[in-house]
Amino acid sequence: MKEIADVLLSEEFTAEQLDRIPVPESYRGAVVHEDDADMFTGIPVKHRDPAKALSLRDVPTPEPGPGEALVAVMASSINYNTVWSSIFEPAPTFGFLKRYAKSVDSAGIHDQPFHVLGSDLSGVVLKTGPGAGRWRAGDKVVAHCLSVELSSADGHDDSMLDPDQRIWGYETNYGGLAQLSLVKSNQLMPKPAHLTWEESAASGLVNSTAYRQLVSRNGARIKLGDVVLIWGAAGGLGSYATQIALRAGATPVCVVSSGRKAELVRSQGAELVIDRAAEDYRFWKDPETPDPKEWRRFGARIRELTGGRDPDVVFEHPGRETMGASVYVARRGGTIVTCASTSGYQHHYDNRYLWMGLKRIVGTHFANYREAWEANRLIADGTIHPTLSAVYGLDDVGLATRRVHGNAHSGKVGVLGLAPRPGLGVDDPELRARHVDAIHRFREGDPNSVTTG
Repeated sequence: MKEIADVLLSEEFTAEQLDRIPVPESYRGAVVHEDDADMFTGIPVKHRDPAKALSLRDVPTPEPGPGEALVAVMASSINYNTVWSSIFEPAPTFGFLKRYAKSVDSAGIHDQPFHVLGSDLSGVVLKTGPGAGRWRAGDKVVAHCLSVELSSADGHDDSMLDPDQRIWGYETNYGGLAQLSLVKSNQLMPKPAHLTWEESAASGLVNSTAYRQLVSRNGARIKLGDVVLIWGAAGGLGSYATQIALRAGATPVCVVSSGRKAELVRSQGAELVIDRAAEDYRFWKDPETPDPKEWRRFGARIRELTGGRDPDVVFEHPGRETMGASVYVARRGGTIVTCASTSGYQHHYDNRYLWMGLKRIVGTHFANYREAWEANRLIADGTIHPTLSAVYGLDDVGLATRRVHGNAHSGKVGVLGLAPRPGLGVDDPELRARHVDAIHRFREGDPNSVTTG
């Protein structure tokens, strides 16, 4: 593995150099174990510690099959599905792996007593199976997280509708929080040349998800002049949604949970910000009883900021905590576009506000290859910027995941793979120089430092 890393970290390397290095029989990956799936039984979700379940171990290196690629991972990042996997919520992910192996003949290798997590990566193609298309050993890439078989007609208009659609690193094995990763070749996209390895790895899942939710014909299709309410606007999804709304000519109303996060979204160009902690919005009287008075107070605050307008679109992802308010505040005929549900999957809203207000709820889930490619292009040309706030070493992946679980972060939290330190991998310094302040906007302290403890 050290020999591979040394080649990849040289200023110029060739596919021939990589071909001369034997693929190692094993590599280090961040895993959860099937034997630990009951370790948090009886412990409330908010008190479960991902660092107790996540560990680094040697993993046998999988052989790429038809249409697959083995990628040397330079960096990855933490998404909320890593949190869910590591606290076995809402269910252990080993059921996903077993179903994948049972339903797809070539997927038997994914059914293991360990699960390598991670749904983002930046790195270099190390080896490909037959039928990998345009991708060759030595290509610098990022990966999106849609793993799809496309053996059913249902997926050929929108691959997210394929019955064998899965999220790589969550519903499949051999994810990106590791030194190597197994992906389908149609997950690969060119690495943005002006970004470092860790910056490149930050955007794949969340930027593509936000793009589909807001821009795509499969989402809300925002337009010039729309008012867009964005929950968690300084978080992983929300920080990209804010940028997308601004670039589309919409007016974001950004909801955040602290003064520091309010400063971050304003620095991106957002002018209308609600600090829900400072204004003490409590949408539930108790765990079972929503408070419509708070919905109304929240709606009044939005109209105060917008000059009397209700949101045309609500970018909804917290779920249980906020869905009632989201349905209430959307304008007549407006759209609530939802995914994720990080505060809980069981939603409560008053259907009178939906049906009598002629509103609609649109469910979205990640993005198809075309949407992910377009979202990555916006990153690559400097239109949208990564919102990386902190970088951990692979040894500290449990601490990084704990931070996201506790909402003690802004933007995205990165994890190094084979890259020995932040700041490496830039191939277009001129483009980077034009955007460096925006690239570093979310970073805490020295952008070339690794966070520990």
